[in-house]
Amino acid sequence: MVALKGIGMGAADVIPGVSGGTIAFITGIYEELVNSIKSINYTSIRKIWKEGLGAFWKAVNGNFLLSVVVGILISVLSLARILEYILIHYPILIWSFFFGLIIASAVFVAKKIDRWDIPVIVSLLAGGVSAYFITTFTPAETTDAYWFIFLSGALAICAMILPGISGSFILLLLGKYQFMLNALNEGKIGIMAVLLAGALIGIISFSNLLSWLLKRYYAITIALLSGFMLGSLNKIWPWKITISTFTDSHDVLKPLVQQNVFPGRFREMMQSDPQVFSAILLAMSGIAVIVLFEVVTKMRK
Repeated sequence: MVALKGIGMGAADVIPGVSGGTIAFITGIYEELVNSIKSINYTSIRKIWKEGLGAFWKAVNGNFLLSVVVGILISVLSLARILEYILIHYPILIWSFFFGLIIASAVFVAKKIDRWDIPVIVSLLAGGVSAYFITTFTPAETTDAYWFIFLSGALAICAMILPGISGSFILLLLGKYQFMLNALNEGKIGIMAVLLAGALIGIISFSNLLSWLLKRYYAITIALLSGFMLGSLNKIWPWKITISTFTDSHDVLKPLVQQNVFPGRFREMMQSDPQVFSAILLAMSGIAVIVLFEVVTKMRK
């Protein structure tokens, strides 16, 4: 079951604008994931020499982490090409589904807040505004040097475990999303190893901060995470027009900067069917997935 949740996280993380942290939150493994990652430290590593590998494995909740990681890897390696194809050929439909999914997820997460006061409301607004402005940044042209790939991995993984902020979108802002997707599809082991090394350092460091915040300021932190989700909706609005483009490593023209528009404006400018009815159905399907999950969770409890 945990591996299936990892597969869901991996599928979300491949798409710029959708966060694996959101999937972890709505499937109920977020806090355990953060605390398990946090437990990988000097103290737990010392247990390997003092008490054996089994003691270390137990200290870091190894079975849980392994299931999540295996699920993510299975998803990323198997779905990367499929999701890339869907994003190119059916962008309105896939973004509509995730739009509904994120709206319902934000409500689902916000329901975990046990009190609403001024600090909590401010935190919610701050998360929403921050995520919104992050999604408006223009992707940069950056170096392909290993040190920057390492840094990109560290920054992306921090975003990846934040609900609402996508690690893939951070890679896009850093000018490394298409570069890393090509490296993954073409099996460039060296580049992927450097990215993963940066991700490992970044996620262990960042999980300590998140764990501390969840213990000390639970309601404020959850409100902030809910705000991140709501603010990220700007990125996954289904109807977009392309302002500027770039050519990837395969000489294929890709959108670089896009602007959100209403369906009528989309039809007028793109001379294309905005697929409004299908988009609504897909958005409702995304909402239904979260509602169904919440019902099943309550029944299991």
